Amino acid sequence: MSVVEAQPAAVFGCRPGVSGGICFLEEQLVLYAAGAACAQFHTEQRWHKFIPGREKSRGVRALAVSRSRRYLAVSEMAEEEPALTVYELTAEPPRRRRTLSAAELPARETVALAFSPDGRYLAAATGPPEAQLALWLWEKQRLLAVVRLEAADIGVCQVSFSPQDNAQVCVTGNGFFKLFKYSEGTLKQINLQKGEPQNYLCHAWLSEEEIICGTATGKLFLFESGELLWQRDVEYRKPPKELEEGTRAKDYVSSSDVSGEPTSEDSGSLQDSLPQISAVAAYSKGFACSSSPGVVLLFEKTNKEVYKESQEIWLPRDLFTTVPKLSGRQDITCICFSPSEEVLVVSTTKNQLYMFTMPSADYLKEESSHFEYLHFPLHSASITGLDVCIRRPIVATCSLDKSVRVWNYKTNTLELCKEFWEEAYTVALHPTGLFCLVGFSDKLRFISLLYEDMHVFKDFPVRECRECSFSNGGHLFAAVNGNVIQIYSCTTFENTNNLKGHSGKIHAVKWSADDSKCFSCDTHGAVYEWNLSTGKREMECVLTSCIYSSIALHSDSKIIFAVGSDQTLKEISESSVHHEVPAFDVVYTAVAVSHSGDMVFVGTSLGTVRSMKYPLPLCRDFNEYQAHAGAITKMSVTNDDLFLLTASEDGSIFFWKVCSKKGKILKREKEFEYAEEVLIMKSDIEEKSRTILDLQIRVKELQIENDYQLRLKDMSCYEKIKELEETFTQELESLKNKHQNLTVTRNY
Repeated sequence: MSVVEAQPAAVFGCRPGVSGGICFLEEQLVLYAAGAACAQFHTEQRWHKFIPGREKSRGVRALAVSRSRRYLAVSEMAEEEPALTVYELTAEPPRRRRTLSAAELPARETVALAFSPDGRYLAAATGPPEAQLALWLWEKQRLLAVVRLEAADIGVCQVSFSPQDNAQVCVTGNGFFKLFKYSEGTLKQINLQKGEPQNYLCHAWLSEEEIICGTATGKLFLFESGELLWQRDVEYRKPPKELEEGTRAKDYVSSSDVSGEPTSEDSGSLQDSLPQISAVAAYSKGFACSSSPGVVLLFEKTNKEVYKESQEIWLPRDLFTTVPKLSGRQDITCICFSPSEEVLVVSTTKNQLYMFTMPSADYLKEESSHFEYLHFPLHSASITGLDVCIRRPIVATCSLDKSVRVWNYKTNTLELCKEFWEEAYTVALHPTGLFCLVGFSDKLRFISLLYEDMHVFKDFPVRECRECSFSNGGHLFAAVNGNVIQIYSCTTFENTNNLKGHSGKIHAVKWSADDSKCFSCDTHGAVYEWNLSTGKREMECVLTSCIYSSIALHSDSKIIFAVGSDQTLKEISESSVHHEVPAFDVVYTAVAVSHSGDMVFVGTSLGTVRSMKYPLPLCRDFNEYQAHAGAITKMSVTNDDLFLLTASEDGSIFFWKVCSKKGKILKREKEFEYAEEVLIMKSDIEEKSRTILDLQIRVKELQIENDYQLRLKDMSCYEKIKELEETFTQELESLKNKHQNLTVTRNY
């Protein structure tokens, strides 16, 4: 086997549309669907762990954790076949305990899961067209019972066990609310549906007999033993005034920063809509539900056996955005309380995770409160660009969600984030880490990475720029304009050269170590080497049958590694393919090479990462890792060869630690020192200086006012003391006179 290994160090992404997609394993340990499987995140210590899925997994569809938090059930699609797996979480790392399948069940994807209170049974509901409810004695891999559900196209939304009864199961979906009892090898329905059918989106057990259900029309139904006990229409909630006013008051970027009109999605997100209960969760005092985009309502039980709304919790306004829309305009899909009920976490349709600390006492409770991010704002669409630099431990990413983000792979933190009006297609970091290039549909923008913001310094008339790259020295950059590679100076911003010759769309541009040459590939199977002093091609290797997607250079710039649609990794030098490594029934979509030249990493269309040694193996000699749920779009190795960074169509980012065969982190001969300098605008410094001066003046004024007030108090106190002294002196004289009079009277 290969001696190159990669271990996930951090996962930034959340898979939407997963039933039970977020839950607590411990008081401060959250598990959620990310990439092709599950991620664990510790809210205090801030570490990440990844639980990989099955081979060729296409992502998680449903999750469930047992009450003891010992077992995890996962439904996923693997090799185009549905898979249902139970993991043991107490093992380190978590190990696969059982895989459930039965000949009696048709090959349908499981869309909802639930463990029984004692963790012995597992209920699994499959999706349409033949929705079914299956009950498993999972430890023995025995299918106990199956019942067909008459579900509409949307099918089953949720399944759960009674908190006290291992044999009672509740299933809700479009047009039905059903309670089943397992007895004598069959699941028997024990309730009768009355009234007009509802589209039940979610439900939660409040007690052994009470179930609260939420519908697509904003209604809450409380059932007791299957009979309707209470119902309420929940009104559509608009964001609090401070959110709306905060958005209107925010200074949007100038016309040089943004262009175009808001998309229909942005415009539609600002319009009111009908309420719908998209998620509900029970806790000791009552339940929490989401009735409108961006809000969770808390209901508490009153003495009259009904539930009354006690608090509303809103998603925060996105402080990073530069367009007039609210982060609150996203549906909440899952709600979960921590074991102590001190923390509430939610996931949304925009791939975001939020948390809220519950007030410890009723008097601390506010009528309207706000969530905070569980870790950081995440990408919500396909990531189209990723790049690293030399002088700082940062990586820049851009996405079709119109945002550009800068991450620190050493501290696993988000340093900068900014949202624009247009989709971002490509990003390149300057070697200093102080600037970046971002390609949009209308222009290519040169952006300064400030301490707390991104500032568009200059626009270039390069439309639909899908690829750009800075030279290693940072004095030049290349930008793809149609079928032409344009070379610009980073000091004068002049177009110094145009490299013409490609007939297809250019998918990658790389620089040689000394910046004297440039390498590129396109969709018509061409790989070219360009001499920048002459602007002419020096080498070409054309295979018209291959659509190249990515290239990488060996450290000596004499060998090119290329991947494309023909399912091979090619080693190209001197205008010919010297070696090919087959991909074994997948498509290689990205490639990266270590700066030492002895490690090669490739990303696949299935979202997996493969690592291999150089020289390239002649057989299937590589390590493969489950990672993303979509094709890997970009990957890069950091300058010190210690980290591999990958991004995918599913919007997730993985930071990998590159290790030796024994799991030891690789060490460089000389430790690299990163720069601590940051950029800040002169206007920002002047504004801060004015603020400091104003505050200093205010402090002096307060000191003068304070001294004056103290003097007034001193004078007032002095006058009072003087008055008291005079009063006491007079009283003393009076008492002396009285004493003398009494003495004289006694002597007579």
